[in-house]
Amino acid sequence: MSEKTLNEDQVAEFCLTLPGAREDYKWGGVRVFSVAGNKMFAVLDLAGAGLSFKVDKDLFLGYVDIPGVRPAPYLARAHWISVAPPYALGRGTLEDMLRRSHQLVVRKLPKRLQVGLLLD
Repeated sequence: MSEKTLNEDQVAEFCLTLPGAREDYKWGGVRVFSVAGNKMFAVLDLAGAGLSFKVDKDLFLGYVDIPGVRPAPYLARAHWISVAPPYALGRGTLEDMLRRSHQLVVRKLPKRLQVGLLLD
């Protein structure tokens, strides 16, 4: 594996550094990272199917044009993408995109729940 990207454990570790993030196991072995109880911002399939997360609506089509990136099954209409391991995105890019996914979800929460979760 290249040092320039993240592995599954590093992805999980990074997601849990984001404000209010928590991890659950759902659907028979899927790691789900969420905020405010149950608002998902990233999903990591333990069977090696990949990492899925939310992206900006306006950037969705541009991301799925990147080799190794595709619309996330069942979540594409909510502007989620999926990246299979080894991830086609570099470490910095992937961390930025996961951070952005977290913030996209946080910004949809009621204002009272956003306190302490916003990074900007």
